[in-house]
Amino acid sequence: MLKRPRTQIRLDMMVDILKAAAEPSRLRILLLLSHADLTVSDLTEVLNQSQPRVSRHLKLLLDAGLIVRYQEGSWAFFRLAEEVAQREVVDWIVARVDRADPLADRDLERLEAIKRRRQERAAEYFAKNAASWDQIRSLHVPDAAVEAELKRLVGDRPFESMVDLGTGTGRLLELFAPLYRRGVGIDLSREMLAVARANLERAGVMNALVRLGDIYAPPVERDAHDLVTIHQVLHYLEDPGAAIREAARLLRPGGKLVIVDFAPHAHEFLREEHAHLRLGFSDRQIGEWLAEAELDLEETLAFAPEGEAAEGLTVKLWLARDTRVAVAADNASERRETV
Repeated sequence: MLKRPRTQIRLDMMVDILKAAAEPSRLRILLLLSHADLTVSDLTEVLNQSQPRVSRHLKLLLDAGLIVRYQEGSWAFFRLAEEVAQREVVDWIVARVDRADPLADRDLERLEAIKRRRQERAAEYFAKNAASWDQIRSLHVPDAAVEAELKRLVGDRPFESMVDLGTGTGRLLELFAPLYRRGVGIDLSREMLAVARANLERAGVMNALVRLGDIYAPPVERDAHDLVTIHQVLHYLEDPGAAIREAARLLRPGGKLVIVDFAPHAHEFLREEHAHLRLGFSDRQIGEWLAEAELDLEETLAFAPEGEAAEGLTVKLWLARDTRVAVAADNASERRETV
């Protein structure tokens, strides 16, 4: 994980933080949210308190900036805030709660029951859709080969922020979790978000969240992320170019965009049976969309199927970069030469 210097906090802010946390139920809520994103109903079940009472505690924690609320369809989820000052204090407090304390131990047991239900729902969804996914996977190289190249391209240096557009099962958030400080997965399917959340919890990934949102208008800040990924999503979209342009707007200067999708193919059944709107993409088409988004295409890789799947799908990987840092460096170099 990316290490940061300790943040200095104003006295009045520190007082507000400590006041908000210094109450048994609110401290229990912070402990629970350090393990998972939860709804009011989840917290009501774990704390064994009325919904109005739990809601009052949540409001006080929200007002103090210790937690945040986000909407997922008709459900509202709560999680620990990402602001560095508040988060450092909350993490310090929560880390010192004795997990063997009877009350904390019982709360965490109830939380595990909620997580198990999530896992069961995720497994049920996978069971219903496994046949179609397995059919597509049988046509191309194993995911492990693509993931190995993704890790090579992204590198091993820690970075601040990642966004996975069309996150699906949350696999890329899990893959890069050791590198980023915070990750966000966006998807329009509440069912897939439930799967992603269950997968991330099972993998112990606590520095990522998943949110309901449109890839054409992702609910995250612009010019703020080091890595944006679009993994096997473009072929479902009416306007892939618009999605790439929006992804480019999310990057901070020098940030990377990684796209994984299929090369052009003739498997019409994917359009008819699996809702694919595009039968793959050429390097030229992706390159044009990246140029329109003012990104430089740095590397292109192809993973062709072999053996029995030789007539299957070729997976393509495109790596592009925001050039604004390079431009700034060039300008600085020119200024030094003229001095």
